[in-house]
Amino acid sequence: MGTTMIISQAFAGLEPAVLDELRRVARRATYPHGTVLCHQGEIEHTFYIIVDGRVAVSQRNSNGEEQILALRGPNEYFGELGLLDDTPRLANCTTLTETAVLEIDEVVFDALVEQSPAIAFSLTRHILSIMRDRDKMAISQLEKKNEELEQAYQELQEAQARLVEKQRLVREIEIAAQLQQTLLPSRLPNCDGYQFAAYIQAARQVGGDFYDVFELDDDHYGLLLADVADKSVQAALFMAVAYTLFTVESKHSLSPAAVAEAVHRGMFDVAADSDMFVTAFYGVLHRPSGQLTYVLAGQERPLLLRHGRAPEVVAGNGRFLGMLEELRLTEFTVQLQAGDRLLIFSDGVPDAVNPAGVQYDYERLTAVLHQNQTDTATELIRRIVADLNNWTRGTAPFDDITLLAVQMGAVATPNR
Repeated sequence: MGTTMIISQAFAGLEPAVLDELRRVARRATYPHGTVLCHQGEIEHTFYIIVDGRVAVSQRNSNGEEQILALRGPNEYFGELGLLDDTPRLANCTTLTETAVLEIDEVVFDALVEQSPAIAFSLTRHILSIMRDRDKMAISQLEKKNEELEQAYQELQEAQARLVEKQRLVREIEIAAQLQQTLLPSRLPNCDGYQFAAYIQAARQVGGDFYDVFELDDDHYGLLLADVADKSVQAALFMAVAYTLFTVESKHSLSPAAVAEAVHRGMFDVAADSDMFVTAFYGVLHRPSGQLTYVLAGQERPLLLRHGRAPEVVAGNGRFLGMLEELRLTEFTVQLQAGDRLLIFSDGVPDAVNPAGVQYDYERLTAVLHQNQTDTATELIRRIVADLNNWTRGTAPFDDITLLAVQMGAVATPNR
């Protein structure tokens, strides 16, 4: 491409006389790849118009890293400020290929000023106009960056607010978990003729299951295992309410049905509009005779293990507590004999799944009991927990797992 066309395209808008003079004074030169034409921080006085090739405009930051700012090609130019002032170059300009340029240096420009002030003034004004356009573009880019920064700042504030909210929820969960720990018994009663054992594992940091064994009078013990629907902080608080209601109402009656129905009414008094509900096993054990009277309010039916016999599911049924106002529960009884073990458990036990998604179910639980006929209540709990862990193999539980075992007298041992 000829010098005339290059000057005309690079300085479109200048008067013909100015363009002719530029063509006359511009010097053509060719530089190999990797030549630095402008040096950042140096005072230089040459203006370049690219004829052919490519030039990278880069800037070295405070860490010494080189950052590409722009790429220049044919008919584009750089270094124009070198003709107007003595300020250091703001960037490096390096050829990326063999590059041909037209050069106008300070000596040529000064001579042009002396010979034709009008032409020099026109050229200077054009360069300043280009600089103003670049300034406007830079300002527009800065405004856009500012908007992006404001948006990022707003998103950061929102993220911070979410973090604060998450931290608050975490703290609430910690408090709820601590509350649950204080409600659950640290140890079960030591009762002549009976052994009690229990285990609980929450699916999350807070759960909805709870259990207890407590003395009602000299001859009776209350046995409780219950499950609040959901596993939220609200469920944990509702669990505390339900647990308190059971402990209070159990002091007023030895009838499991009367106690459970009173708890049901109390739940409505406390939270009439709540859609929370509780499944429960509540029984009253007559210690001298071994008779256990109980109600099942939507809870899993317990398993009775008697030496020499296959484990059997005890009778019982009934609707959950809460949510639906009308409730009537039926009492059932089981007569415990010396050596009997009764296993009460939440639905998290049979519903536990392995990595393939297969449930643990009643059949496997029954098999564990049957294979360990001579185990005590405490040993049975350990066997079941170990078998559950082997079955789930690290699969995250989606429901709480709770076990409560009752043993009457010593377990019979086989003849040797």
